[in-house]
Amino acid sequence: MASVDRPDTDHAIRFLHGGSVCEISDCDPTATVLDYLRLDAGLTGTKEGCAEGDCGACTVVVGELHGERLAYRALNACILLLPSLHGKQLITVEDLRDRDRDRQLHPAQQLMVDYHGAQCGFCTPGIVMSLFALTKQTQDTAPLDQRINDALAGNLCRCTGYAPIRRAAEVLLQQDRSDQFDAQTASTVDRLQQIQPRRTLHVSRDDRHYFVPTDLQALCTLLNEYPEACMVAGATDIGLWITKDQQILPTVIYLGNVAELKQIKLDRTAGYLEIGAAVTYSDAMEPLCRWYPDFKPLLRRLGAAQVRNAGTIGGNIANGSPIGDMPPGLIAIGAELVLSNTGGSRRIALEDFFIDYGKQDLRPGECVEKILIPLPSDERQFRTYKLSKRLDQDISAVCAAYGMELSRDGRVDAIRIAYGGMAATPKRAHACEQALIGRTWDQAAVDAAQQALAEDYQPISDWRASADYRLLGAQNLLQRFYLETSGGEHEVRLSHRPLPVAEGQINENRVNEDRTNE
Repeated sequence: MASVDRPDTDHAIRFLHGGSVCEISDCDPTATVLDYLRLDAGLTGTKEGCAEGDCGACTVVVGELHGERLAYRALNACILLLPSLHGKQLITVEDLRDRDRDRQLHPAQQLMVDYHGAQCGFCTPGIVMSLFALTKQTQDTAPLDQRINDALAGNLCRCTGYAPIRRAAEVLLQQDRSDQFDAQTASTVDRLQQIQPRRTLHVSRDDRHYFVPTDLQALCTLLNEYPEACMVAGATDIGLWITKDQQILPTVIYLGNVAELKQIKLDRTAGYLEIGAAVTYSDAMEPLCRWYPDFKPLLRRLGAAQVRNAGTIGGNIANGSPIGDMPPGLIAIGAELVLSNTGGSRRIALEDFFIDYGKQDLRPGECVEKILIPLPSDERQFRTYKLSKRLDQDISAVCAAYGMELSRDGRVDAIRIAYGGMAATPKRAHACEQALIGRTWDQAAVDAAQQALAEDYQPISDWRASADYRLLGAQNLLQRFYLETSGGEHEVRLSHRPLPVAEGQINENRVNEDRTNE
């Protein structure tokens, strides 16, 4: 379909970089910020390593207005699409030297020198940018070690070793961290306010299009006109289609500037926390974990800081992956979705959104607007667990979640159990639930529920885990939930052999699905 040029449309990407407003009106619609920096701007301090958002060599920092506040976040430039910078500030390693002080090194740079935090130096610019971003997270009250670990989890260093890097980070966080960016905050906010998008951005080349709408109505109008468009929020999944699969995407619609999709609201009257579909994990973590603290360990393990700063809960849901980390927990607490198009909106249970592998209940011209998180009752007990080959930045082999309410006499009044990695979609364990409803919450009930899991799931084998391992892991996670919620001392009774199931075949269509948390 040919694009209709509208009078309310901009055609130039505008962002602040190096003290100036950059304006780009002719570019590949899906060019990455990394390619722009290295190939167009000649700024080669930002390195290319994995090109999939894992190694952190390409880390840059992006400043964005949140109301009147300026927030700085580390992002992976290799999967950050250039038009998504529209209305924001870009900071690269070349920008850290203080021009007003004879180009003095930034403290993050100087301490890496002082503590011998670099050898080959390839990873160093990305590490420096992660440390720089860490200095701007002034509201983080986590312990020092945790803050450093979280900041560096997305930066791979193969030769230096992390001990000198950590020493540099410890000193950095314990000294005066003010820099030229702090001194320029007021002027930066003022300049960003001047270039804030007020109209839809449209970048095009060779009949390929990239749209950046600013409100829900404009988004739905575009989706009505381009029903086959690829919707992008954090690009932590779709970015790999471009960099790894070399896919050509004819039409892309970026959701990150849609005001309604970036809102977080608490509606105590209705009993819901509303999280917009374009809210990042980093922004959603505090309000979500205030009501459901058990989400925090899961979210800390979801990607790294660079991924959480870009990826969204809405994207994790909308791409329908069977191994997405968030859907099992959200299903277990009874979350719902609001889906919108030009004709209005509808509301469905999250568990009903997933129809089959690669198929979701999303009609042409429709988008996920927000997620409705029911506020917990005092009686509800909630846990979510993730099994993966490594702690950080790894994909789930099995993700499990349990939401339960017990009666005063210790019987299971209500329970919702959901797993990821066990079926073609995130899926509730109905047989397992029925084996528990009305029974005393004891080991005998759990044993029966573990047996019932073989009725709910027939998992496959792939490179993440075998079918046997997945069923065994699912059974043992239920046992863990029981041990954590039964209130007494119990013998640990983990299964060592799963119930007999047909050996799953490796599904080639899913083997390459290596990033699911956009």
